[in-house]
Amino acid sequence: MQISKNIYATHIEEDSSTFGAMHPGGTHIYFVGDPNDHMVMVDSGEPYRSWTKQIQDFYSELGKPRISSIVVTHGHGDHIGGLDRLQEQFGCIVRCHPKLEPLLTHKLGEGTVKKLRSKESVIAGGGVKLRAHFTPGHEADHISYYIPGDKVIFSGDTILGNSSSSVRNLKQYMESLETLAGLKPNLICPGHGQIIKNGTARVEGYIRHRTEREEQVLSALKSGVDSVDEIVTEVYSRNLRRNLRSAAGRNVRTHLDKLTEEGLVERQEATFKLVKG
Repeated sequence: MQISKNIYATHIEEDSSTFGAMHPGGTHIYFVGDPNDHMVMVDSGEPYRSWTKQIQDFYSELGKPRISSIVVTHGHGDHIGGLDRLQEQFGCIVRCHPKLEPLLTHKLGEGTVKKLRSKESVIAGGGVKLRAHFTPGHEADHISYYIPGDKVIFSGDTILGNSSSSVRNLKQYMESLETLAGLKPNLICPGHGQIIKNGTARVEGYIRHRTEREEQVLSALKSGVDSVDEIVTEVYSRNLRRNLRSAAGRNVRTHLDKLTEEGLVERQEATFKLVKG
């Protein structure tokens, strides 16, 4: 499908009852630029051959334009799967965060991967420029790509279309959300879920959501709830699906880590005592 003049995407459906539970709304793989000139591809999805084939078929529908580079948002397996097959087919360079480059070079071989600098632009056909903004938090090697002229952000997993994102470092993540909010995006093209038309409002909504969740965690602690599992029960919906409970627990831990880093919470390690012997 064509999203705008220079943005095209193939949407990959996922089974929400199994592996797709973390990606409501499925996955988008983007091609950016002019099909009659050259294009840049954003991420490569899961490693499944069926995914790679769908991407290849969509590439054929575009007329098999020259792919000048594949830009990677971060190194999770559902964003770099099939990268070896697609890079080999396109014969292009792969661009990524400096922290991800060693892994991808090991996978793809010397000379195929090039580090991106903060705010460096990757050029696509039609004069389109994708500016790399380092947005750690979901992962340390995360990059969001911004088209200044059109005010479009390719947000990877920092912003999702149909849900909130899991976070590794919440302090960094909140700073990254502020970075994206400052770009005032009109359109957000996430790695998963629907395309977001009112981009700035969505980013601001994410900031509010995380702030409110932090207040709920603090409130739970004040009431005497002191374990991650109990906090999940306290602050999340009672209708939370079982296969999402572990993700909720990870999110609670990121809030606790942030609060600990800020000196608002003190971590108390569990101790063990031998009963017999």
